[in-house]
Amino acid sequence: MSQRVLTTESGAPVADNQNSATAGAGGPVLLQDQHLLEKLARFNRERIPERVVHARGSGAYGYFEVTDDVTGFTRADFLAEVGRRTETFIRFSTVADSLGGADAVRDPRGFALKFYTNEGNYDLVGNNTPVFFIKDPVKFPDFIHSQKRDPFTGRQEPDNVWDFWANSPESTHQITWLMGDRGIPASYRHMNGFGSHTYQWTNAKGEAFFVKYHFRTNQGVRSLSAEQGAEQVGKDANSHQTDLLQAIERGVNPSWTLHVQVMPAAEAADYRFNPFDVTKVWPHADYPLQRVGRLVLDRNPDNVFAEVEQAAFSPNNFVPGIGPSPDKMLQGRLFAYADAQRYRLGINHTQLPVNAPKAAVVDNYGRDGLHATRRGSRQDKNYEPNSYAGPAQTGQALAAPLAVHGWTGTHEAPAHTKDDDFFQAGELYRLMSADEKDRLVANIAGGLSQVTRDDVIEKNLAHFHAADADYGKRVEEAVRALRED
Repeated sequence: MSQRVLTTESGAPVADNQNSATAGAGGPVLLQDQHLLEKLARFNRERIPERVVHARGSGAYGYFEVTDDVTGFTRADFLAEVGRRTETFIRFSTVADSLGGADAVRDPRGFALKFYTNEGNYDLVGNNTPVFFIKDPVKFPDFIHSQKRDPFTGRQEPDNVWDFWANSPESTHQITWLMGDRGIPASYRHMNGFGSHTYQWTNAKGEAFFVKYHFRTNQGVRSLSAEQGAEQVGKDANSHQTDLLQAIERGVNPSWTLHVQVMPAAEAADYRFNPFDVTKVWPHADYPLQRVGRLVLDRNPDNVFAEVEQAAFSPNNFVPGIGPSPDKMLQGRLFAYADAQRYRLGINHTQLPVNAPKAAVVDNYGRDGLHATRRGSRQDKNYEPNSYAGPAQTGQALAAPLAVHGWTGTHEAPAHTKDDDFFQAGELYRLMSADEKDRLVANIAGGLSQVTRDDVIEKNLAHFHAADADYGKRVEEAVRALRED
């Protein structure tokens, strides 16, 4: 096997990669040493800005295989026939900490999935919880600020975390998830994934349905206690990355079964609570899970920096038959995610290999900008309409139209018969075993007892009391006991 030749970025062979060019054996380094200057300049720039949220992540390639007929609900081509496989890329992540953070911490986990379909890329950007802390995107920057490192102390502050939650009662349901047993997954392989938001499916007849996605791990759900998580962080801060990488390298390919809940669009307006409120789940008794297919991860990225860190997901990357719903948080994310990627990676980030469509041809008039690599014929025009057989619109919408009405302004969501922020948190609490309740109460009390303001503590306690009398009583007693010690 012939020896590969080391080259500069321009392709010129490198004569010496061990010694810089100098003026004589003991003289100063020469500015003309192109290889040295290029190496140092590239090194200074080889880290792109980290994500504001979901900075710490791991990824893998795989495929999605349809196992059940869902053509009655959607005309999406990649779901059109049982047995069809579509290549995928997934990125798991923590939310609040920086790129150097640990894996085994109490935090929601991102579950971002890219389907490389023959109708273009479809991105499903969710979490390992079916709900979220807030329901309106205007609160999102404030929420994240409250959870990340304080600008004065440089660390996550219980005062900030719990003060925001105290003044955002809709967070109670997600807090109950986060502080429960599933708040620290044992690994990325051993947690479920959710689309969290409500999406729209449209079938070939033009009939619209609202859906929620549920990816159930086939490895079984496994979680860590707070003590086990702290021990794992001490042993290997990259524990989830290590586990995923090694499992796939061994050929132990993790998999998830996708189910959806399906609501006919006509039922949404009169449902007992707002079905587009991401702080709530749809009861399975009303809309049972229907199996769709299987997600399998079978290949690790060759380069974490080029693939995992440059992977760009946006929930507005839809394909025909799938579209958005009036979920306000989802509507905000349709802009925010794509805009974040344009900032981090540039306007042409969609041309990077991990982001570029693999089964569809990209053909549009976007030619310019930093790092543009897409090439066309010299006769191609960069405007439309034109008389030169350039790409043209189809005239067919991806999803069914949504009826809108009313006056412009800042509004709360329309009222439903059971729109409160606490009843589902109480239902979740009552589903837990005695041991699960013990750990939930201990986890909440451990954080809330560190808050310095009594009024913030009282507001939070009122939320748990409103969810369930026993829930509130036990948390209050645990907080009081810790503060008296």
